[in-house]
Amino acid sequence: MKAPEFLEFISEINQLDHHQRTVLTKALDQLEDEPKVFDLIETIFDSKGKCPHCSHTESHRHGIKDGLQRYRCKACKKTFNALTGTPLAHLRLKSKWLDYLGAIAESLTVRQAAKEINVHRNTTFRWRHRFLSWIQQDRPSALHGITEADETYLLESHKGERHLNRQPRKRGGCATKRGISDEQMCILIARDRSKQTVDFVTGNGPISKIVLDTHLKPILDQDALLVSDGNPTYGAFCKAEKVSHEIVNMSQGQRVTKGAYHIQNVNAYHHRFKSWLDRFHGVATKYLPNYLAWCRIMDRNHNLTPEQLLHSALGDFQYLTVT
Repeated sequence: MKAPEFLEFISEINQLDHHQRTVLTKALDQLEDEPKVFDLIETIFDSKGKCPHCSHTESHRHGIKDGLQRYRCKACKKTFNALTGTPLAHLRLKSKWLDYLGAIAESLTVRQAAKEINVHRNTTFRWRHRFLSWIQQDRPSALHGITEADETYLLESHKGERHLNRQPRKRGGCATKRGISDEQMCILIARDRSKQTVDFVTGNGPISKIVLDTHLKPILDQDALLVSDGNPTYGAFCKAEKVSHEIVNMSQGQRVTKGAYHIQNVNAYHHRFKSWLDRFHGVATKYLPNYLAWCRIMDRNHNLTPEQLLHSALGDFQYLTVT
């Protein structure tokens, strides 16, 4: 823009009403955010510096496209940029990414986020699950010391699917079978006293020893003492794997045993997760791991920033450095 045109543009700002000035301010802020997003993406890539095609560490610069530096691998000769091979590859409107991640940090719904950053709701829905895809992996590799484990259940949901193998249910409907059945999805939560948390969607119906062998065994440290309710499945697992075990018999009103052992932390986490999930008015079961990851990272960090979320969304996890 030439100087006379710029001066004319500035002189017309005084004629804008309050709403128009707000729109203009947001647009200018997003223009400022775009180079910040590019810098963050390049910084995260530089910390890894590997070809996404062959994992070779040597490459050279190969031009710039859409604001991002492209590279050419010296080994496989393929070109790539910092987003190649990530869930965020080919996503557009990068100037709005930090604003959208701010909406994620505030736990806004799809429509609320769309209104906040002025994009279509389908865009915010697509972005939600692309950004959360790798955040799922941002979790501790092991739990130490006193570790509480308990399962909770949600009705299986095929929300958004066009073809169902059963009659559709109204929002907020109930299971047709009594008790825990194959209509419900089991969510296993384990949490140690340092508040490190892991979660697993283990499938339909009640928890089994095979589930515990698959999910719980790999993340329990050798010094871990597992605390659970009276479900005999945990006892059978601990006996087979020689894991120290304490039982809190909740069905008989017991809350604490031996003055130190309880499952109140994990049960409180169940309550926080379900209360937080209510704002979305039901979520599809296929996306449940993403929502568990979203809640977990929010619970872990109450002052979460869009920049931190972008790091996690691109695989730069804080737990990679935790010992």
